[in-house]
Amino acid sequence: MAPPDDNDHDCGWKAYAKAQDAKLATLIEKIAELEKRLAGHKSERRKSKLPPPIPAPKSTPADVAKKREAASTLRAAKVETEVVPTPVAPEECRCAKCGSTELRSIGEGKKSEVYEYVHAHFRRKIFQRETLACRCGNIITAKAPVRVGEKTRYAPSFVAHLIVSKCGDSIPQYRLEKAYRNIGIPMSRSTMCDLLHRGARELSPIYAAALAKVPESPDVNADETSVRQIGLGKRAFFWAFITKDLAVYRYATSRSGKTPSTVLGDSGGRLVVDQFTGYNDVSKPGRRLRAGCLAHARRKLFEQREHPETEEALDLIGQIYVVEREAKSLNIVGTEAHLELRRTRSRPLFARLLWWGHRHRRRFEPRSAMRRAINYLLDNFRELGRFLHFATIAPDNNVAEAALRRVALGRSNFLFIGNEQAGHDFAVLYTLVASCEKHGVNAIDYLTDVLTRVQTHPAKKIDELLPHRWKPPPARDR
Repeated sequence: MAPPDDNDHDCGWKAYAKAQDAKLATLIEKIAELEKRLAGHKSERRKSKLPPPIPAPKSTPADVAKKREAASTLRAAKVETEVVPTPVAPEECRCAKCGSTELRSIGEGKKSEVYEYVHAHFRRKIFQRETLACRCGNIITAKAPVRVGEKTRYAPSFVAHLIVSKCGDSIPQYRLEKAYRNIGIPMSRSTMCDLLHRGARELSPIYAAALAKVPESPDVNADETSVRQIGLGKRAFFWAFITKDLAVYRYATSRSGKTPSTVLGDSGGRLVVDQFTGYNDVSKPGRRLRAGCLAHARRKLFEQREHPETEEALDLIGQIYVVEREAKSLNIVGTEAHLELRRTRSRPLFARLLWWGHRHRRRFEPRSAMRRAINYLLDNFRELGRFLHFATIAPDNNVAEAALRRVALGRSNFLFIGNEQAGHDFAVLYTLVASCEKHGVNAIDYLTDVLTRVQTHPAKKIDELLPHRWKPPPARDR
């Protein structure tokens, strides 16, 4: 007797087997994707078939000379400069043509510029505080130097260097301990922790002023990344809120939408984020208009580049970014001219991208990675196309993702956060260091100054100490 045809009967086991096959295929695809991320090529670059962007207008010789002079002035201001007079050797003070020894100097001579490394060092200052005594027995002593907190022997500049090393360069404390020991300053890691957290407490008024500026910004980019906290059974998170002037971080022990709601409140404007549901509350009608991240959509398609269909979509997205590069080269970013450029050139490209998604959507299984990538594009087309209506926002959220790289690098080097208060302290330090870098401000100089000024600065004028408004003190006061 022949076995029954599989199509001739229908039972619960048959449906169960089909469901398990689909589940197994999905898991195999996910495992392959994870293996690709772990051992595969991380870069998302690809050979472009697109025409090069319009070159920027050529600079005139006068403009080039001004740029060189400005760069030279900037280098002279940042780098200690020593002029070394170098006379011609006595045996060479003879004309090779006529043999004459009567030679005269011409101008200041020819300059040769050399950069040399001077071993880093710290300086110990001993303040010999004068003490006066009265015949009545009263004693008067000169005031102690300004410090970060009481009874510490480390100057604000030392604390500033420690903060930037930890939060700007992501150097672990055991490496800093070794570096300090090599230059003659024995310091334990516990002392470093105390100085870091003491500095964060001193700087908290400036951080509060920066945090208050976020809801006032018409355009905000936001993103979050996880970290480990000792004693916490789940992941904690650092959130980044990027405005035109500031990069503000916030620490939370969960990924709930409470954090963006607390930071942004009922403010209006635009919010550039991914599709994480934690931002749903702040992007309700009457609050911020949500804009999506085209880089997220591209990344999902790029991961499926083994499918030849993705070639067209990646080229279309690439052409959208060509338009953005041209706007930057023409120096019209954020202007009406930029918006018009997006309307005339980017909008048709985006429409073709959506049409590509509709054409290929049903060619792939509903649970396949390719289908999910196309669904992400089509289901979120309104948010992804929001940049076509506002010139002040980018097509992607890369600026917020880049701001979290310091946290990710610190996560690799430091491994964990000690406790919740330590996380809040690091949010303070990350905010000020990142905001300094955003405006090209030397973070060590800035922190050295504000660590002392914040102690006596009027609370009503605390905004003056924000990195983008800070003015260095006169050289004589440093």
